[in-house]
Amino acid sequence: MSKGAACVENKKNYVIGVFTGMIVMVAAYIAVMLFFPDVLSGNNGQASGGRFSERNTAAATPPPVYPSAGVKLDDIMYLMDRFYVEHIDMDDFTNRIFREVVNLVNDPYTVYMDPKQHKDFMEDTEGVYTGIGVVVNGNTSTNRIIVISPFEGSPGAKAGIHPGDAIIKVNGYDVTADKLHEAIDMIKGEPGTSVDITIYRESTDETLELNIVREVITVPTVSHRMLENDIGYLRITQFERVTLDQFNHAYSDLTENGMKGLILDLRNNPGGLLTVVTQITDVLVPEGIIVYTEDKRGRQVITPSGSDHIQIPMLILVNGASASASEVLSGAVRDHGVGELVGTTTFGKGLVQNLYPLQDNSALKITVAKYYTPSGICIQDTGLSPDYEIDMDTELSMRLSQLTLDEDVQLKRAIEIMNEKLGIQSR
Repeated sequence: MSKGAACVENKKNYVIGVFTGMIVMVAAYIAVMLFFPDVLSGNNGQASGGRFSERNTAAATPPPVYPSAGVKLDDIMYLMDRFYVEHIDMDDFTNRIFREVVNLVNDPYTVYMDPKQHKDFMEDTEGVYTGIGVVVNGNTSTNRIIVISPFEGSPGAKAGIHPGDAIIKVNGYDVTADKLHEAIDMIKGEPGTSVDITIYRESTDETLELNIVREVITVPTVSHRMLENDIGYLRITQFERVTLDQFNHAYSDLTENGMKGLILDLRNNPGGLLTVVTQITDVLVPEGIIVYTEDKRGRQVITPSGSDHIQIPMLILVNGASASASEVLSGAVRDHGVGELVGTTTFGKGLVQNLYPLQDNSALKITVAKYYTPSGICIQDTGLSPDYEIDMDTELSMRLSQLTLDEDVQLKRAIEIMNEKLGIQSR
């Protein structure tokens, strides 16, 4: 064999040897990983790190930088699900993670909603749901669910439920104020189906068993009546999609019956849809600006009003629970000089939220802008101070619809002020 041929043969044998050695090493590595995984992980018999360990086996190789927080979160979720000693409800676990991520901006109005919360939110803003038609609240001292009021003509009202009744059972299950939302979910259902409600009536010390058929309920957000001296009283409890038609009906009815002055009650109104409140405000203020918003880039969006507006004296009742959309209306009315505020300083929420649905029917509600009154005032954290400051007991303020005129000192004072504006002597 020539020297050159021997050289080629030696090189060939060397390459074959190298490949054979590599195959043996890989086979040995796989065997060790299958039967003795902790030897290579460096954990000495302790649980190793899931997908992260499987991707990064060489101790001398630094871990790769994650391309995104989402990829790292996938690893964390995988490891927790695989190795945590107790069972984890992964749906609940992930929803809590998403909720906490959004909470990090420390804005109570920017929130993550899981699919059920999103559905409930949309139902609330529509002002239509299926149930028995009663307003309830939780009494923290007794832990009972108390009926504030049944809607007029609702299944609950027809069944004989009264304000002040305590709902103690739904379909035979005990319900309490600390789990109010669960009880409400049990009361709601498909139209035409029935629900068993057990109530306790303290005034007569009796327990009543009621079987009530659920119906589609349109929430009454507007109420109105004519007071003495042709003073119209119109109350709006929230600004939902159904509110505009209800307001137009009430306002037209008062106008057609000779209203000479209007008292608009926005006490305890937490706000609602900006599109709805601006349409209502357009009826009340002259041509100009109703409200404008400004985002973090300084971009402004102006909502204008038309030339038609109210031509009679107007007062707006407000308190510390009048917020957001209520403050948009109140600020526009006062800035345009067509009405004054009576009561106490408003809540002070000058932020605008947009809703962003996600692919799994969950959603993000994000604060996207601040809003300003026509004169350029942002009332965030400050509120609107009334032109006539009239304090009222907090407990009375919580049950406005049940008060007599003597108890409702704010409304009573508003009537006196309106009579003065109309040139009528108060008796």
